[in-house]
Amino acid sequence: MSYKDMLICKNLQINDKGHLCFAGIDTLELAKQYGTPTYFMDEDRIREMCNIYKSALEDAFKEKGRAIYASKAASFKQMYRIMKEEDMFCDVVSVGEIYTAIKAEFPPEKLYFHSNNKTDYDIEFAIKNNVGFFVIDNTEELLAIDRIAEKLNKQPQIIIRVTPGIDTHTFEAVATGKVDSKFGFAIETGAADEITKLALSLKNIKFMGFHCHVGSQLFDSDVYIRSAEIMLNYIIHVRDDFGFSASMLDLGGGYGVRYLETDPTIDIYENIITVGKYVKDFCEKNNLELMQISFEPGRSIVADAGLTLYTVGNVKKIPGFINYVSCDGGMADNVRFAMYEAPYTVLPAGDMLKNGDMKSSIVGRCCESGDVIQPDVLMPSDIKRGDIVAVCTTGAYNYSMASNYNRLPKPQVVMIRNGKTYVAVKGETLDDLIDCDI
Repeated sequence: MSYKDMLICKNLQINDKGHLCFAGIDTLELAKQYGTPTYFMDEDRIREMCNIYKSALEDAFKEKGRAIYASKAASFKQMYRIMKEEDMFCDVVSVGEIYTAIKAEFPPEKLYFHSNNKTDYDIEFAIKNNVGFFVIDNTEELLAIDRIAEKLNKQPQIIIRVTPGIDTHTFEAVATGKVDSKFGFAIETGAADEITKLALSLKNIKFMGFHCHVGSQLFDSDVYIRSAEIMLNYIIHVRDDFGFSASMLDLGGGYGVRYLETDPTIDIYENIITVGKYVKDFCEKNNLELMQISFEPGRSIVADAGLTLYTVGNVKKIPGFINYVSCDGGMADNVRFAMYEAPYTVLPAGDMLKNGDMKSSIVGRCCESGDVIQPDVLMPSDIKRGDIVAVCTTGAYNYSMASNYNRLPKPQVVMIRNGKTYVAVKGETLDDLIDCDI
């Protein structure tokens, strides 16, 4: 197995020493400088992806296109600073994300507040901090917003999350647009009509339009076009039957990234242009005024901008059964395989010119048999203690899902921009682990 064929991201290279390079820097030098485990993020790639989305939406919809970064993918202060500089909007799913964004001086009026269970505290916090939009996920939430807004003498803007009833044939854990999803209001059951009528009756909210999100890891625009057709027909129904003209339609996120060499590449710009043509043609044919159209990319903004480096500890070979390559991280810093068997490309950072000839399970240090980063990985048969392994495409849902399981400190996040590195999130210390203990 040649590792040259496994350079799945454009910011991966092999130098003349046979070392893996990330964002132009030798990963062995990165590991030497910062230690392991460490999350590295290519800031130039993040900014590039922001601009791809913004350019595509501008070309597709002119001033009515809007790019909203789904910050649950990677949420920390520097990320919100980058999004502010790139003139992006952001969606947030908790008071913690709102607070982080505000502390990073991200404009709160450019935040969209998601979540299927906003507490009264969450709602009041968001209203008091002038969060721009609430994405409504259930009836109790809408009534609570109306009640709290009246108390605060505010009129927050809301959009209603609708489930269009589409099966995306993606991972069950990331499919969100089906009728039986825990998110939103199904058109098919009449729930969307009921919440729409309720929203139109309330005086303390400003009803702007509709939102849908059908899933993640989509490699073409078929699902977007199918959901856009359903949503636009629903908007016509609401206009004709309820007298409400939606000014916003948020089509959610979901374009895919490459985790393995077998994953396809996708031209996001061209796909958005395709969706834009469909939406504009539909509106023209159906006498529907084009509303603001938003996309909510998260994973596709940051995933391949990330790389995690680990140091090998033990190599356990059980002849005739399995080989284990244990590293100094694990499910505490990357829980995605344990959660839903997420695939990853794993590379021997210092031995990229060798052949992978030993099938191995790359496992972590947690006291848990399910602590697997990736099974069935081909590693060099002479891999040993002290070697560096790299896990690619870890920019999304790795740091944000990290835990202190087994009382392990969370790793640092190091950003790379124009060949220079800096720490964006400090690694936790042992004192940090007990800081909240009494």
